[in-house]
Amino acid sequence: MPAPVYFVQLSKDKRLLPLLKTLPEFKLKKRKNVCLRLCASIMSQQLSTKVAKVIYERFLALYEGEEPSPQQIVETPPAKLRAIGLSNAKVGYVQNVARYAIEHDINDKKLYKMSNDEVIAFLTPIKGVGRWTVEMLLMFTLGREDVFAPDDLGIQQAMAKIYKLDLTDKKALREKMLKISAKWSPYRTYACLYLWHYKDAGQ
Repeated sequence: MPAPVYFVQLSKDKRLLPLLKTLPEFKLKKRKNVCLRLCASIMSQQLSTKVAKVIYERFLALYEGEEPSPQQIVETPPAKLRAIGLSNAKVGYVQNVARYAIEHDINDKKLYKMSNDEVIAFLTPIKGVGRWTVEMLLMFTLGREDVFAPDDLGIQQAMAKIYKLDLTDKKALREKMLKISAKWSPYRTYACLYLWHYKDAGQ
């Protein structure tokens, strides 16, 4: 069975090559209801995967297990959202996303057609939605293959270890990370997946 196309490109980086040989093949996929996925991403910020999953399940339970529309989210009393474990700030951010979705007619088809930069420019004006959040959406909801997240702590720590980078000088670190990642294009998302796996494995 031939190696995936991304594997061939990433294997040109000799520092990354050992990771490719020891970790499983990754596949990206598109997911529906992009607006809801963005809300879920906000809910999960600064939480462990396990805790984020519990809160998201509680969130869906508010709507009898169904995926709510933006209008339903806007109409949900803030106290109900706080009761499932969301902070005041996150309640505001989630409802900001829902309002923005209604006002700007956010739908899957529209976002699927946009380039990565267009999606970032379109969504980051929402209060509570930063570039990192949209980068995660691009990777895990829109299934984009060429996304790099230089501000992600896990990516920074993994690259610092593999490429012997200094974590203390953030500006220099970012510049070096971007320079290294350029050689992974157009498959930078896969490189990030390998780096996260490496970090989580405690290597």
